[in-house]
Amino acid sequence: MTGAFAPGNISCIFKIIPHADATRMHSLGMGFTVKEGVTVTVSPHHETEICFNGAAIGFPTVQAVVDKLTDGNVARSEIGYPSRTKVSIYSALPLGCGFGLSGAAALATAYALNEQLGIGKTSEALAMIAHVAEVENRTGLGDVCSQYHGGFLVKLQEGAPLVADRLPIAEQPIYYRYFGPIQTSAVLGNPEQTARINRAADTALAVLRTLSRTEPSSERLTACFEVSKQFSVESGLLSDARVIETIAQIEANGGIASMIMLGNGVFSTHAFDGAVETQLCINPARLIS
Repeated sequence: MTGAFAPGNISCIFKIIPHADATRMHSLGMGFTVKEGVTVTVSPHHETEICFNGAAIGFPTVQAVVDKLTDGNVARSEIGYPSRTKVSIYSALPLGCGFGLSGAAALATAYALNEQLGIGKTSEALAMIAHVAEVENRTGLGDVCSQYHGGFLVKLQEGAPLVADRLPIAEQPIYYRYFGPIQTSAVLGNPEQTARINRAADTALAVLRTLSRTEPSSERLTACFEVSKQFSVESGLLSDARVIETIAQIEANGGIASMIMLGNGVFSTHAFDGAVETQLCINPARLIS
């Protein structure tokens, strides 16, 4: 049995970069990894099975990674490894609420299977397999990149799904509350909505390119959160009354907050009613013993 960890990711801003080639389709934007994430263990099994927190689950994005690294891997089959695998995924974070768990699960599964089967792929190659699985299953566009690197990241290079710059922002407490999921596939499949998102993202990305790298970490983080809030409004994604009201209450108390992308949730540097504390961490995906 082999295990791997990949962190959760809170996405703040995203611009959709479409492409017919799944290795070139991705997102630009900004986000950060947190201390919690997913732990995946893999082991030979009589049939392919994927479980989330102990319960069997249909998880096409993870299944795509398993297929790529087992039945689809000629080198593996030549040395006689079984093609059926049990993938056990554990997380304290909720699925479908904007923490990038599909990307984290795909990436951790890729790391664990690669080690278990002795396939010998590089971390970058495994991250691309996980990214392609996300794109093809419409579960995400940019989380894998963030989880591969870890930290507070901006992605500004079009055509390079795994390229990101880490902003010098200190590890620190972050507070969040989620109210419910948003279906990523529904957003990505709505041309009118994606056009509005990309217009808002262009404005936000222009601001990100001008951010000073020398100002204090706290001031830089405040500026990033303010840009994120502006994007959530201009993109039309900030529409849930509970999220709007929570952000307004935080701001009325002197805090800064924005909407989790994509989920009906709020994140802030300030504690607020109903919030759960996490930690902004430089916390990349990795094998675990």
